[in-house]
Order: sequence, then C-alpha cells, then structure tokens
Amino acid sequence: MNPQINRRATIVMYHFVRDLKGSRYPDIKGLSLEEFSGQIDYIRRHYNVIGVPELLAALESAERSLPPRALLLTFDDGYRDHFDNVLPLLVEQGVTGCFFPPAKAVTEHEVLDVNKIHFILAAVPDKARILDSLFALLDQARDEFPLQDRADYCRRLAHPSRFDTAEVILIKRLLQRELPEALRKRITGALFEQYVTRDEQAFSQELYMGIAELRAMREAGMYIGSHGYDHYWLDTLDARDQEREIELSLRFLDAVGSDLDNWVIGYPYGAHNDSLLGILRDRSCKAGFATEVRIADLGQDDPLTLPRLDTNDLPKRGDAAPNLWTLQALQESAVA
Repeated sequence: MNPQINRRATIVMYHFVRDLKGSRYPDIKGLSLEEFSGQIDYIRRHYNVIGVPELLAALESAERSLPPRALLLTFDDGYRDHFDNVLPLLVEQGVTGCFFPPAKAVTEHEVLDVNKIHFILAAVPDKARILDSLFALLDQARDEFPLQDRADYCRRLAHPSRFDTAEVILIKRLLQRELPEALRKRITGALFEQYVTRDEQAFSQELYMGIAELRAMREAGMYIGSHGYDHYWLDTLDARDQEREIELSLRFLDAVGSDLDNWVIGYPYGAHNDSLLGILRDRSCKAGFATEVRIADLGQDDPLTLPRLDTNDLPKRGDAAPNLWTLQALQESAVA
C-alpha cells in the first residue's frame, strides 16, 4: 500500500451537551457548552474533521486516503441538546457530524430506560438511597422472578469503571441487563416516577428531537444514522428480533430522509454479535460504530465494528495537556 495513504481515523462519541450548571439536572453526565466549544476548537486545530461520506468512500477503496489526522464526530441518542447546542456550533465552524437517534424515543415519546436511569442517578446524590429503593422493589418481586440476594448482586456487579463508581455500576448493570426485562422496565419506571417525574411524555418531548428537527439537521449537512428502534442491547436479541430492530430503524431513517443506499449504524451500548453483523451485511449497511476505545484503522478493522473514543478521552478547555488517548490519536492518525 502507498505509504502516503492514510487509513486511520479518530472517531469521537458524544451524548449530552448542555448548560449543566443552569439545568435542572446539573449532575447528568455530559459535556458543558463551554467544554464542548473548547473541545471543538481543539479538534479544529489538531485534526481534520471528516463526514460520513468521506469515511464511506475510504472504506469502499483501499486506495482512497483520508486526510492526515482525520476525525469523525458522532452523537448518540437523539437528544434535543444536539439540535439546540451542537448544530449551531458545527454549522458555525463549517464541520459536520453523524447523529444516531433511537427511533422509538422520537416517534412514540417514551423515555428510554437508559435515560430514565441517567436522570434517576442525576436526581439523587445519595446513590445508597436509590439502591435501597431498588432492592425493596426487588424484594416485592421475588415470588415472580428467580432473583439473587443483595449481597450476591453486589459481589458480582459492584465494580467501578472508567467513569462510574461501584454503586453506580451496580445500579446500571441491574437495570440495564442483569434483571429480567419485564422486571427491569417495571423497576426503572417506578424509580423514574419516584425521583424524576410522572409525566413521561412531556419529559420525552423535552429530552429528544422530533422528526422535524432531524430533517432540519440533515438539510444542514449532518448525517442521520440508525441507533436501533428500542435501544436494546442488540447482542441479547435473537435473530428475529434483531431483524425487527433493523427493519423498524430503517423505516425511521426513510421518514427522516436519510440515504438508505449509504446507511450506517451506531450500536446502542456498543453491543453487537455475529448474528447482527450478518443481518447488517444482508441489508447493505456500510459501517457500524461500536465503543471499543481505540483509533480506527480502515485497513484492518471490520467496517461494521469501528472503534470510537469517548469525548472524555479528548482534552477540554482548560486542560493543561493532551491526555493519553489524544497523544495516541495524534501519533497514529498522522500520515507516515
């Protein structure tokens, strides 16, 4: 291969971008407006921002080079933050991003369980209080479901991650995938009503973009990709339910006006498996974005399992120096 052809790309993933201090939920895990503006400024100085069409063109041909230090901006979960706060800055800076809205949240005005968990955690500083409520609800369900003791769940699941304490991880794991789905939804809904709001529809319309906003973003040059329909861990579904998720998400993309000949997917939670990848190939999906933390190498990576960095892996305004992942990005994305 021509050594002057760059096949590496830094793909960055964002979620909430908002005025955190001025919001009703200042503890929600997201990027403040100042931090986002500073990070985009940093990216503009150190990288060449590309769009999905440039990435897909490079995936189609091994002889197609990306710019040196290529970077793609991606935004998950379809938050209104992206329309109100992200879009104006990207348009002002003359760069594009790829947005992955979950179809059900947009079309049915439900709050995703993952977001219910986010806002439960943001509403209650004392996480032990949430756990006490959660396990009280579990105790009420022991006659219906085969459940472990609290100590067993804590021993197995309560381990801190890069961004969360052991208590937060325990809450997330129980409510995201450990408990039976029907019980997860019941308990998550009860905690959301207890600690956040009983008016889920109004909260959903405040939290997520609508079809009109997504069409406006696309018309402004942004790319709208699939994020599934129900925002499931797609690797936990059987093939029939995976097919349903993809089909419904494609109908949604068609309604938004996305190009179904050149569509991509951002996996909820980064979750995928061989069954899902086979379905995506059959449906001519061009690229899939996961959450493995490293720089994408188009010469080696499967186009359907491209890795992404988290926004927290890049510097924010006021940081003294690039962190480890930024240094790696600058080194590995450079043309040899």
